[in-house]
Amino acid sequence: MKKAYTVIVTLLLLLSTLPVVGAQCPSEGHTVILKAPAVSRTADGRLVGVATNFVITVAPGSGHVYLETWPLAEVDMQASARLATQIAGEVTGKDMSKYDVFIQVKADSPIIGGPSAGGTMTVGIIAALEGWEVRDNVMMTGMINPDGTIGPVGGILEKAAAAASVGAKLFLIPEGQRIQVVQERQERNIGGIIQITTTTKKVDVAQYAKERWGLEVKEIRDIYDAVYYFTGHRLQKPQTPTTVQIDTSFLREDAEKDYENTTAYYQDVLERLKKSSVDYGTYMALKEALDQAAALLDSSKASLDEGMYYTVLSKDFQARIVIRHVDWYLEVQTVQDISALLNRVNSYINETEQYVSEMEIQGMTMLQAIAAAEERIEQAKDALQDAWKSFYNGNYWDAVGNAAYAYERADTARFWASLGKRFASGEVIKREELKETARTYIDESNLIATYIESMYGDVLGTSLTDTIQKAEEYYDDGKYSAAIFTAMEARVRGEVFLDTLGIDNVTVLRDKLNQMREGAKTAIGLAQSKGIVPILAIAYYEFAESYEKGEGIEDLQNAMIFYQYARESAGVFLMKVKSGESNSTWTNPLNPSNWTTSSPNTPSSTSNASTSNTGTSNTGAGITSLCGPGIIALFALLPLLRRRK
Repeated sequence: MKKAYTVIVTLLLLLSTLPVVGAQCPSEGHTVILKAPAVSRTADGRLVGVATNFVITVAPGSGHVYLETWPLAEVDMQASARLATQIAGEVTGKDMSKYDVFIQVKADSPIIGGPSAGGTMTVGIIAALEGWEVRDNVMMTGMINPDGTIGPVGGILEKAAAAASVGAKLFLIPEGQRIQVVQERQERNIGGIIQITTTTKKVDVAQYAKERWGLEVKEIRDIYDAVYYFTGHRLQKPQTPTTVQIDTSFLREDAEKDYENTTAYYQDVLERLKKSSVDYGTYMALKEALDQAAALLDSSKASLDEGMYYTVLSKDFQARIVIRHVDWYLEVQTVQDISALLNRVNSYINETEQYVSEMEIQGMTMLQAIAAAEERIEQAKDALQDAWKSFYNGNYWDAVGNAAYAYERADTARFWASLGKRFASGEVIKREELKETARTYIDESNLIATYIESMYGDVLGTSLTDTIQKAEEYYDDGKYSAAIFTAMEARVRGEVFLDTLGIDNVTVLRDKLNQMREGAKTAIGLAQSKGIVPILAIAYYEFAESYEKGEGIEDLQNAMIFYQYARESAGVFLMKVKSGESNSTWTNPLNPSNWTTSSPNTPSSTSNASTSNTGTSNTGAGITSLCGPGIIALFALLPLLRRRK
């Protein structure tokens, strides 16, 4: 007995000398319990709504996020949990490096989780941080975006059913998703032959839920609205500046010169083609290509007359790719000529990369331009790789075409770098400071892609996953700017897909487009209120406007994508990040302490708010709105139309 006692004491002494690792005891913080709707897949492949329990505890700690799901979710929620924690800290003004977050998710069956629970997790973390109670008859679905807005999700009808099944009285959904498109399947027996017909129907989720279950459905725009409906408290919301300047006149001289040079280049190559000795078939093919370039130049001139200067640069860029393709195809005579051409392009790209990499980044505005330049360099390198593949496969036409694109892409990188020098002002920013932001964007984009595939199958092919894989490669190579923008592209296209799923009505799409335009305008205004000129966002906003003038669904979808690019670009570098060396912090417009506008809202008292119980709570560890082939095809990459300067 004495020996056993000695052993126990010795072990306790040894344990007391070990360093404390991990989180502090969650009983020191606050815990909230929320219900959230999700979807689960049945044995026969159908998607059905299920209710899940979220137990969220925030305790003093060292910035860790712990997530437990039971049973395992089909889509990992870790990235959403991290982003939810970050946004919760930013909107409350709290330093989340001083807290640990514990999230337990329990459902009766495996769920397709991931991004759709992001909004709910953010609300829960905020409530736990502030010690607020949450209403047990409110549920929501929606992604949390880096700027605090609530992003689109799938399975709205199924999730409404899940909310009603557990007694919810209010169901919050992302703004713009009240109208859902479903497909109804009918079978008829005609003379022993089973006839199956499928009809598309639009469903007003709010009206349907009210009539069937007495469930009130509300659309919400951002996390501030969500917190209010859950807790009765209003967090102070950033005020959009009354005047937002979206003007690309800083590109006027560039656009005028670029149009003049590109037009002269077109005329020169056209004359060379006429004087060449190519045969009739080749002549007609090259002439048709130049006719496409001429049409682009006509569109560029119209944009120049309208004062849409970034659109001019982008149209010229598209035209120059075609012109240079014809030019170089006329130039090369042998296989050795093509090989030499590709080597020249490779040298040009390498020189450009060295030039940009040696630039010292001064201030946030210059950072945007350099980030754009670095992304375009990587795109140029990828295009040149494709050129070499075509060359070795004996496809010399595509080899020259890809080389032309690679050269022009490198040239636009030089343009953005020079633009960055014009806006150089402020403290020096190290590229390494972008690493954390890049990781966040890649993880979130991968989450959305996996979520879409889990919900709807391989409707988008490999376009999103291929783009995200490219972002991962850039990240591994330390190309954090390129990784951010490449992942952002995948994220935006995934969000637009979810937001327009099955909709082929131009009026409905325009309503959604108007919301996206306002979101982009708000993001630009917030950046400007911080003294930053969001040149990239302004450029993309104008490019979206040029597509918005079109009448077709394809034009509207392109406009949506570029408005979303504008919104994301305006806010991406306003996220709070830390440098490993200087531990410097950049401002985020979501943080109330950083706002320059005033007129704070008085917290509402519509519901009782008090500190929740301290300590952990007792816990246990076929959507039919599939869009048709036509609308899905619109989300494939459009190699020429979406190419921007």
